[in-house]
Amino acid sequence: MSDDPIKDVLRRLPYGLYSITSRMDDEINAMVLNWFSQISFEPQLVAIAVQKTSYSYKLISLGKVFIVNVFNKKEVGAIKPFIKGHSKSPDKMKDAMFTEGPITGCPILEGAAAYLECKVSAIHDVGGDHNIIVGEVVGAGRIKPGDAKDSLTLPDLGWSYAG
Repeated sequence: MSDDPIKDVLRRLPYGLYSITSRMDDEINAMVLNWFSQISFEPQLVAIAVQKTSYSYKLISLGKVFIVNVFNKKEVGAIKPFIKGHSKSPDKMKDAMFTEGPITGCPILEGAAAYLECKVSAIHDVGGDHNIIVGEVVGAGRIKPGDAKDSLTLPDLGWSYAG
């Protein structure tokens, strides 16, 4: 516990851990993200919060597409190459194994258990260091068996990202 009860409570939230892949023309990237949620049933919409200064934010805002790669807990090694940001690891996609999403062309990363292909429907500047990107889910695939209890989360790595 810290001296800040807001941080303490925010750190209790059980975030998932995903890799968001993006594409703008021939530029591709993968980043690790945990601020993700479904926000509408009809149409099927999801929201991600992406740091405004990130390389992925640039690609998503200009390319208007992204994929949410979902990993099983036992596949934690498959997501680790994408943890560092583009500025620290600009060549991380050079050796990355992936297939292109059939609708968006964004990378579906090797090791992913499932994926959601999304087209950007809105970007909301919320006045903070991250913006909210709303994506309409236009495709999906299940690659490996599993359900919510099998999906990788921040607590599985002993990490928190809040406060």
